Amino acid sequence: MANIGVPGLILILILALIVFGPAKLPQLGRAVGQTLKEFKRSTKDIVDDVTEEFTLEDKKVDVKKNTNA
Repeated sequence: MANIGVPGLILILILALIVFGPAKLPQLGRAVGQTLKEFKRSTKDIVDDVTEEFTLEDKKVDVKKNTNA
């Protein structure tokens, strides 16, 4: 999939124009953009939550080591 290249992208664009028509393409592009934006935001939230959990767990372990020493 990573080796599509410029000719492949042009072919995909032409097929999209034929299938959806020129009036629907801006709406389709906007919908894809919003979907990708929401996916990125959700992924970032999940990564932040996991990172926060690991940080809290590391602090708990540090506190236990200090109280046992």
